Amino acid sequence: MEQQKNFGSWWASQKENIRTIVIAVIVAILLRTFVIEPRYIPSASMEPTLHIEDRIIVEKVSNWWRSPQRGEILVFYPPESPLIEDNTKAYIKRVIGLPGELISIHDGQVFINGKPLNEPYILEPIDYYLPANPLNSAIKVPENTYWMMGDNRNNSNDSHVWGFLPEQNIVGKAIVRFFPWDGRAGILEHPSYEPNN
Repeated sequence: MEQQKNFGSWWASQKENIRTIVIAVIVAILLRTFVIEPRYIPSASMEPTLHIEDRIIVEKVSNWWRSPQRGEILVFYPPESPLIEDNTKAYIKRVIGLPGELISIHDGQVFINGKPLNEPYILEPIDYYLPANPLNSAIKVPENTYWMMGDNRNNSNDSHVWGFLPEQNIVGKAIVRFFPWDGRAGILEHPSYEPNN
């Protein structure tokens, strides 16, 4: 009888703790699903901006009321393509082309609507051409899609390989690098471009 009484008083004292833990777990799941989540960088495709094993925070809210902007770094699931082994793995790349724009790549750089894009963040000049067909002068980005590229242009499985990113595949925008703490941690700024680019 004494044991039952002790258990009953213990249970009564622990109910509030259990309730708090359950609420905290539910809030954490909701935050990770709909608001923010941590991610790590698995490849060198975004060097020199992001390095292998960097840890970032991805925010998922802003895309509910605004479209991605050129220069932002997005986490997304790539479109279905025979050139992608597993499209259930998230990618991270920079927004380069916006819906309706004409993209071409030649002479080591990207051109948007015929104008060169100033990209101080890339690792090295691009060593390929786009479109590969010399009869076409540029590729038009369809509505509700984006042209995504890694900053390590010559070592990135990106839009130049698999095409346009549908808007619905976007997970969110990388906003903060929080690890390692080697002087590179902090807010991930996206570059500003000339008004016509």
